[in-house]
This record gives sequence, structure tokens and C-alpha cells, in this order.
Amino acid sequence: MAAEGRTLTDRFQDVVERFPDKTAVTTAQGEVTYRQLDERADALGHALTRTGVRPGAVVALLAPRDADLLVGMLGILKAGAAYLPIDPGSPADRIRWTVEDSRSPVVVSTAALSGPLCGLDADVVLLDSLPAAPSRADRAKPPSADGDDLAYVIYTSGSTGLPKGVKVEHRSVVRLFDVTQPLFGFDENDVWSAFHSAAFDFSAWEIWGALLFGGRLVMVPQETARSPKDFHALLLAQGVTVLNQTPSAFRRLAATQARAAHPLPRLRTVVLGGERLDPATLRPWVERHGDEHPRLVNMYGITEATVHSSYRRLLRADLEGEGPSPIGEPLPDLAFHVLDEDERPVEEGEPGELYIEGPGLARGYLSRPDLDKERFVEVVGADGVPRRCYRTGDRIVALPGGGYGYLGRTDDQLKIRGHRVEPGEIESLIDRHPDVTQSVVLPHDHGEDDVRLIAYVASRTAGPELAAVLAERAAAALPAYMRPSRYVVLPELPLTLNGKVDTARLPSPQTPRASAQGPDAAGSARTGTEERIAEVWRAVLDVPRVERDADFFDLGGTSLSLLRMFDRVNEVFGLDLDITVLIDGATVRLLGRHVDAALTASPTEETA
Repeated sequence: MAAEGRTLTDRFQDVVERFPDKTAVTTAQGEVTYRQLDERADALGHALTRTGVRPGAVVALLAPRDADLLVGMLGILKAGAAYLPIDPGSPADRIRWTVEDSRSPVVVSTAALSGPLCGLDADVVLLDSLPAAPSRADRAKPPSADGDDLAYVIYTSGSTGLPKGVKVEHRSVVRLFDVTQPLFGFDENDVWSAFHSAAFDFSAWEIWGALLFGGRLVMVPQETARSPKDFHALLLAQGVTVLNQTPSAFRRLAATQARAAHPLPRLRTVVLGGERLDPATLRPWVERHGDEHPRLVNMYGITEATVHSSYRRLLRADLEGEGPSPIGEPLPDLAFHVLDEDERPVEEGEPGELYIEGPGLARGYLSRPDLDKERFVEVVGADGVPRRCYRTGDRIVALPGGGYGYLGRTDDQLKIRGHRVEPGEIESLIDRHPDVTQSVVLPHDHGEDDVRLIAYVASRTAGPELAAVLAERAAAALPAYMRPSRYVVLPELPLTLNGKVDTARLPSPQTPRASAQGPDAAGSARTGTEERIAEVWRAVLDVPRVERDADFFDLGGTSLSLLRMFDRVNEVFGLDLDITVLIDGATVRLLGRHVDAALTASPTEETA
């Protein structure tokens, strides 16, 4: 079969035949071999076919971050359908909306996660009720897809107020690994970590990068992914060789590695992607480990062009460079076109918008023909031949030494901890409140890559309590990375002469410091330990007051600011507490108990 006709399941079957008894995936619950994974996926594929799933269908997948997730993906593909991964941590309303918008006839899930699916016009197939292998009656091979069929659909934030599903075909994913294998040397000896949510397309690179080459995939539990110390321990214990991280997540891991007693001897490649990289932030890592083992690679990518589109090996010399973030050369089967506003090539060395051409392009958007016409366009080359390209909205520039540099967006789209965020989607939710006349959502950098969203809201009728109401609405409808950390309510928003919001005249989101001495609002005094912790929280969150039982995230915290806060608390008290002590809740009172217990156990520790 020609390479362009091969599917993910074809390639996976080749691996099963070569390594049937080799461990395919390691989870907190144990290990699963390639044969076991294949048999469970076969059982699901037959169950879906009996349910009425046919080739070309889109099947939603709501599964935990363990072997069930992989069984779900493979089983859906074996039925000839495309999988649509939904993060179980999403609000119930968003889960239901995604299933309905995609018109998924079936949702594959587990009993523990299926609650939000009640009442939907879709059948539910539970992974935990399937047999470990297909029955004798199901030995016949289910309908299969070909290279032009859809492999998966991933939803990204939408500027019109609604997320949009990106349709990616088998051939686009298969060729991604065909063209990158010579660059990385992936094989059956590699151990990959699955760190990212399946709803983030970086996960497709992690999962299929392991399974298509006979490697071993280590599923990273969500609580471990949130703790750099625990994640580092997992990488060490499992002998991970290929690590994929956003630059902000890697920066935290690198800081943990610098304090660790043991290095990561088996780690050979670190792939950075998902957000803009400042090479200078890698200096502490390179000074400790060099730039050869492991190798550091920066890859620019976008969901509509199948995860990754460029490759740049990072060397020590890159740490001293200034200017745009280096994203390297396009992958061998892709072409970059840098065009001006009239879709004409810019002069050499001039910045412009990136248009991507090649077989990595997605088929388009799910049920959004208007958006297809806007983003997937034909560009006529110098030879007069029209070529299908994806208009990325990203500004790049050709660098003097070769390759390209990333400059930023041409529109309002943001990257928050690796996730694409359209502020318009958040603003649309806010504007639907009857007391809101206008809103604008902007990023605010709190330092150390801790970028949070600030919502400026115009309302002449509502008071400060509107902020709490809007925060509740956002928590019910948006994933955590899209929720504003603060709402600044104003009588009106300043406008430019053109009638647009004048962001330069908006007040700073920083609030004046207020004394926090004395009892909190609940009327009970904080201990001395709690007071010192509260001072750290006020500094990190930039809020005037912290009550001892207030949740960190309710005060505007993010996963990244939680790590910053925890590092500072350890520094203040001279401790080495693990962030998992916050598993029962992130409040000053609870954290204070853990700090006091640790200080009592180590009375000689420096506490100043």
C-alpha cells in the first residue's frame, strides 16, 4: 500500500505483529502489551460497529488519562471512524455542547465520567464494560478507513464565541512521523511520556510517536503533571527518552532538575512547542547538561497543519541570540509562504503572515464552510499555479542565518500555557450577561511565564458583585485555561477615535496593597505561619487580602501561579514540601498545617 494510503491503524497493526508481547503503555494501574491493547481496541471497534457507527463518522471520546484513552482512540479508528477527544476536566456544559456540535452518534466513555452525557441524543459505549478481547462472533475485521479518511477532530478556541473542530486525516498524521523520523531517529527503544490533555493536539504527537514505532508510552496522571517534582521522579523512574513540553512547563521542570539529586540519564530528546520560546530561558539547563544530551528541539506548529510544521535544533549559541523566536525550517514536505496583507510575497528579511502549504494541512473545520473559505485559501505562486494553503494568522520573518523567526499574532489570538485562546470566545460569554454593555479580555504577564487573563467589563448598573457572578458563569462554561483571573468592572471602557477599546487607557489590573494584619473576614485570627503564607499569596496573586479559607484558584490563581506560590512558600520556610500536599485543597489554613507539621519534624531547619 502506498504511504499516502496508509492509516494509523495500518501502522499500528504492523507494530503489533512485530512486538506483540512488548509493553505498549505504562499507567498508574499497571502495564499493557501491544497485543492486549490491540485486542481491547478490537472489542471496542466491533461494539461501535454493532451500535451503528460507520466509516466517516465522528465519535466523541471522554476517557481518563490511562490505557482506556488509548483503547478508545484505537477502537474508534478500527471502526473506521474519527475520534474526538474531550478533556474530562471541562465543564459539563462544554462537554455536552461539544458532543452536540460534532453530531457524534456515539460517545465512548467510562462509568465514572459519563455523568455529563445523560440526556444527550447519542449512544454511550462504556470502556469498562467491554471484554478484554473480541468474542468469536466478532473475529471478522470491522470496516476500515483509508488514508483520506478522518483520523481525529480536535476543537480549538473560536473568535466568534464558539469553539471550532479541526478535521485531520490519517495521511496527514502518518506523513508527520514519516518525515520526522529521520530527524529524531524514533524506534522501539524509545519511552515517551504522555503529559498533555488528549484535547490538546500536542498529545497526538506524544501518543502516536510511541505507538507507531513500537515504543513505550508512559501515561502521566494529571496530579503528577501538575507537580514538577513528581513529574521529574516519574521521568527518572520510567527512563523516558522523548519528552515533549511547552516552554513554560519545561522551565519549571528544569528548575526542579537543577535541585534534584539525580539527572535524567536516558532522556535523549526534548521537543518544545505549543507557545513562543525565548531561548535565553534555557541557559540554566544548557549550562548544566550541554546541548547534545539531551538534544533540545523547538517545533512550531498549529492544529490545522497537524501538530508540527517546523524543526529547529537548539544549540548553545542560540542562547545568546536576540530577536524573534527561532522556529527553524519547515518540515521536508511542507512549504512556508511569508505574505503581506495582499497575499504577495514580502521582501527578503521583511516580516509577514505565514501561509503553510503541503500534505500536513487539515481537511478543514467541522461544519464551518465559511471559516474554511477564510482560512484554507488558494495562493497563486510565481508560476501562476494556485496552491492550497492555511492562513495561520502568525507573523514570521526569514532569519539571516537560515530558517524563520516567530514574531507573534496578526490578530487577537493568545497562547495560554500552550493552549490557543480566542479572547472573542470569552468576551462573547461575558457580553451575554444582561448587566454587561461591553467587555475586552487581555493577557497580563505576572512574570516567570505566568500569563493570566484579565477581563475588563463595562456596566453602568451593576456593582463589584458582578465580577463574582461572571466568574461563576466562566467556571461553568469554559475550561480552566480560558477563565479570566480577574474581572475589572468599569462604568465604561475607553475608546479610540475609531470606536475600538483603547487598551492603553485601561487601568492596571494590579490592586493596591492592603494591610492584612488582624482577623480575617471569618473573624478568626491567622497563625503566624498562615500570615507568612498569606503574604506570599498576596504577592503572587496580586490581591490586597487573602482569607485563610479562600481557595487559591477562586482568588484568580492558575496552575502556573500555584507552582510559583508553592516554590516561594518552600523558600520562605526553608522546606522541601511536595505540591501534592494541596490535593485536598489549596487554602492558607490547609497549607499552614502542612508547613507547621514539617517544621515540627525538622526543628533545626532554617525558618527565617
